Amino acid sequence: MFNNLDYIVIAAFFLILLLIPAITAMRSKEKGATEYFKSSNSMPWWLIGFSMVAATTSTNSANLFTEIIRRDGMSGNWTWWAFLLTGLLTVYVYSKLWMRSGATTDISFYELRYSGKPAAFLRGFRALYLGVIYNLVVMATVLLGAVKIGVVLFGVPAWVILLVTGVISFVYSCLSGIRGTIYTDFFQFVVVMIGAFVVMHFSVTNPAVGGWANLMDNPEVTSRLSFFPDFSDTDALIAIFIIPVAVQWWNVWYSGSEPGGGGYIVQRMLTAKNSRHAVGGTLFFNVLNYALRPWPWYIAAFASLMIFPNLDSIAAALPGVDPALIKDDMAYPALIMTVPNGWVGLVAASLMGALFSTIAAQISMGANYVTNDIWKRFIHKDAGDREMILVARGASLVLIALGCIMAPFIGSAKSGFDLMVQIGAGTGIIFLLRWFWMRINAWTEIVAMIVSFLCAVFFELIWPSVSAAPLLFWEKLLWTILVTTVAWLAATFLTRPEKPEVIDHFKALVRADGHDVGKGLLKMFVASVAIFAFMWGVGKLITF
Repeated sequence: MFNNLDYIVIAAFFLILLLIPAITAMRSKEKGATEYFKSSNSMPWWLIGFSMVAATTSTNSANLFTEIIRRDGMSGNWTWWAFLLTGLLTVYVYSKLWMRSGATTDISFYELRYSGKPAAFLRGFRALYLGVIYNLVVMATVLLGAVKIGVVLFGVPAWVILLVTGVISFVYSCLSGIRGTIYTDFFQFVVVMIGAFVVMHFSVTNPAVGGWANLMDNPEVTSRLSFFPDFSDTDALIAIFIIPVAVQWWNVWYSGSEPGGGGYIVQRMLTAKNSRHAVGGTLFFNVLNYALRPWPWYIAAFASLMIFPNLDSIAAALPGVDPALIKDDMAYPALIMTVPNGWVGLVAASLMGALFSTIAAQISMGANYVTNDIWKRFIHKDAGDREMILVARGASLVLIALGCIMAPFIGSAKSGFDLMVQIGAGTGIIFLLRWFWMRINAWTEIVAMIVSFLCAVFFELIWPSVSAAPLLFWEKLLWTILVTTVAWLAATFLTRPEKPEVIDHFKALVRADGHDVGKGLLKMFVASVAIFAFMWGVGKLITF
């Protein structure tokens, strides 16, 4: 499938991928833990924004968008478009609060807001839960996308793809810490987008499509172009529009779109030069992520409907792939097979860029939690910089190994996305209110986290075996939110409030002002309308 030019492009990609963090590590003036984990607070807004969107863009992104459009049309993307509201709320309300808090990670926040043994337990448990358990689900879903595309491109067993991915991701993410990761993210995002446009071009010009005019006139495509679901189809309206817009964005914790900010978004915000760069970078990320980044994948997904109209045609195009892997998300790897030699190497490099940027973000975030919020906080409080960096690298190795082991157990791109959303259901509102409603305490978050996880396990593993009536995804989501909310409210009022001196210290630290919140919400609304309008405008410009 590859010619010599393709191999040269792939080799050049790997060379640059490893050179950037290596050179960064050699030239860094500071070598301590602050540099390794926070880049000595020197990152400008535009690099932060590119790094955030690169971390969000995985190999699984193209597969996910393809599956959504083939199943539910353009409007199916509201399941993740709704998270724009979450992102902009972080921009205009919470980013300043995070910068004022002085937290080293979003997990260290817990011992600023709460106190005593419950706060310490919450910090350690949350670090373990997000840094290891939830992190593994994310990495496994991303690695699944790599396996599905890799077996098509290279014709090698899944374990080979996982091994190579694991080794490369570990090496480059550990060379120079977060600074090298952010620099490399920029390079990888550029390569990713070039590759996406290449696939889009050859998909649209495929003989089965016959160019832009034929693509836009095809009934299978035109029936899926609407940005809104059919309002006469109640089930679809509820599942892909009402639930995401009315409930999901503010009451579901999802990696990269955490209500109030969290994970690798906050990790990158905390590397900023100052609060203005943190706000600017997060806003830039949201514009890139929702209005610009996905369009080449959307167009390719529409073209796939004409080239591979059903699962049988996808299977016929991928004869060497395990039939169990053939779902709508495999239409994108099948499209890659139509890319001619000389270009397919660039596409392969772009997919590797998407993969490594996301895996590196998850490794970096998880290792940060394990090092700062578990090791230094509970195991060795006097750990020096060298020890902390060594622990971070060891944690990175363990995380990538476990992620590779877990990847085969995820069904498809959409099922992985649904599982991640389900696990965080019902907890999001706490992360928004805890900065302002001082009655919330550590037990609120502990109970919410445990109950939402148990609900997800119940509905995914137990319910199908005890009931003949299957539940739709949105039904499971609402039940989880309801049960989790009742549980954390009960925990809040049945346990003691936080100590007054802790609350006073926290208020003085973050200076959360009600007037700022009102202005922030107005800005969020205006910016949301503007970005959605920009996104739809880009779509109209492309499709008509």
